[in-house]
Amino acid sequence: MEAGDFKDFAKAMTDYIAEYLENIRDRQVVPSVKPGYLRPLVPEQAPEQPEPWTAVMADIERVVMTGVTHWHSPRFHAYFPTANSYPAIVADMLSGAIACIGFTWIASPACTELEVVMLDWLGQMLGLPEEFLARSGGEAGGVIQGTASEATLVALLGAKSRVMHRVREQHPDWTDSDILSKLVGYCNKQAHSSVERAGLLGGVKLRSLQPDGKRRLRADILRDAIREDKAKGLIPFYVVATLGTTSSCTFDALDEIGDVCAEDDNLWLHVDAAYAGSAFICPEYRYLMKGVEKADSFNFNPHKWMLVNFDCSAMWLKQPRWIVDAFNVDPLYLKHDQQGSAPDYRHWQIPLGRRFRALKLWFVLRLYGVENLQKHIRKHIALAHLFEKLCLEDERFEIVEEVTMGLVCFKLKESNEVNEELLRMINGRGRIHLVPSKIDDVYFLRLAVCSRFTEEKDIQESWEEVKASADEILKKLKK
Repeated sequence: MEAGDFKDFAKAMTDYIAEYLENIRDRQVVPSVKPGYLRPLVPEQAPEQPEPWTAVMADIERVVMTGVTHWHSPRFHAYFPTANSYPAIVADMLSGAIACIGFTWIASPACTELEVVMLDWLGQMLGLPEEFLARSGGEAGGVIQGTASEATLVALLGAKSRVMHRVREQHPDWTDSDILSKLVGYCNKQAHSSVERAGLLGGVKLRSLQPDGKRRLRADILRDAIREDKAKGLIPFYVVATLGTTSSCTFDALDEIGDVCAEDDNLWLHVDAAYAGSAFICPEYRYLMKGVEKADSFNFNPHKWMLVNFDCSAMWLKQPRWIVDAFNVDPLYLKHDQQGSAPDYRHWQIPLGRRFRALKLWFVLRLYGVENLQKHIRKHIALAHLFEKLCLEDERFEIVEEVTMGLVCFKLKESNEVNEELLRMINGRGRIHLVPSKIDDVYFLRLAVCSRFTEEKDIQESWEEVKASADEILKKLKK
């Protein structure tokens, strides 16, 4: 197999990708395969001799596409979006071609330096306070993590490093085990499951607090929990405020929570805005992050809603030294003459290796521009309000939570069991895809506007699918 042949394969794949995306509307959203479908479609062992690339191309549809859930179909409404655009795809191609591993500055200076600048660009777009940005001249700055889950864990480990340093000074006779056994963190009960998982991985207690009637974590709830734990001899050290919960896209009272954290210097405030953070590039939604200046770390996922392909989770830290101290293992073979002059991002993350992900931000921000990215966010929110309007016009349905972003939580005015059957029927028909959630024992359906291809006609068609399924189920109930 000659290199030139592989070059032809790369060109053919580029054409295939463009054809796939431009015609994705014609594909069934969720495949109808069963577990284990793929093994009979491929040989039992790898081939001893190379196959022609044309054979590989021919098998993509037969083997892979028959089992793909098409997240970028305009009728995919499950979970939250995963972003996608040609500029980001091309940037990933270039990253794959350069194929550097940017764990230190010297390992590929452009990989580190472009990331520093892109996180400053992005932070300015969101309206983040200057004290989060590298350009401020202090120690602060941004870093690209793989996921928001990683960012939450990294922040927790930084918070743990900081509080243990302080407690050791106050109680030099305490062992690390003594201190760890007393640490406790807090989050909204509606926070993402990765927050609880971060506590497990970090070896500390994490309390999920019952929010108020609007699903928001408020100052009084947090303050009461802290007071209760201090009375037990525990050491509160970490709080996660969620801006845009997974279940229903509600927003914790960040400004109030920030004040509570400021009352005790040991409390690290991390903001998880994984989905909704992209909307803060639109000034009219920044009221939802009021109080962000009180946070120690902030994270959102451009790879969810800002046309940057997975993975690209943006995180900012006011004092990254606590993360660096927590992760610092510095063998001779990773040292270089320029240490301290620029970030060595291996100290800011869990893994050692990292791809050239800043290219995706650079391409997307330049080729779309801020105005077009704002239009994309506003369009999705308008489409969500269109679906909300269609629901409200049908007296059989109700909206479960206020529609703020591109998510609509809705249900039939019937029992949980009826709504479970509604979802089974909708997904069983295969024309659209939704997932459910449950809060305070109320089961409901979530419709997220996910694809950049989604238009008003797609929302209308999705509503018709929901309505047709409801018609069938309610007809059965009357019999």
